[in-house]
Amino acid sequence: MMKGMKKVKITSVKQVIHQDLIDRYENPISEPCTMEVGQMYICENLEKPDGFCESAWQTLYPFVMVLAYGGKDIYSGWMKNENSAMISCNDGFRPMSFLLEGIDE
Repeated sequence: MMKGMKKVKITSVKQVIHQDLIDRYENPISEPCTMEVGQMYICENLEKPDGFCESAWQTLYPFVMVLAYGGKDIYSGWMKNENSAMISCNDGFRPMSFLLEGIDE
């Protein structure tokens, strides 16, 4: 691990499915989001964890980077734990919310 860089734990905590939007706008797809609530990943050296959704990673990456470099209190008092952030992926039909936590190991 790069010197001074923290690991970041990523936990999928909640998914909302907007069935009305899916019915109205989405073409049928064979494999919608495969992430499941409760899954946990550890990010090291700012590398996308194996098996993590590429689209979600693109959304989370800037926040993961801040936490990995020791940033705290994203959005000034927003989170009870200043070493964390709650971020949702950019899927407008079935967004997953992720808890990001900078960890020292």
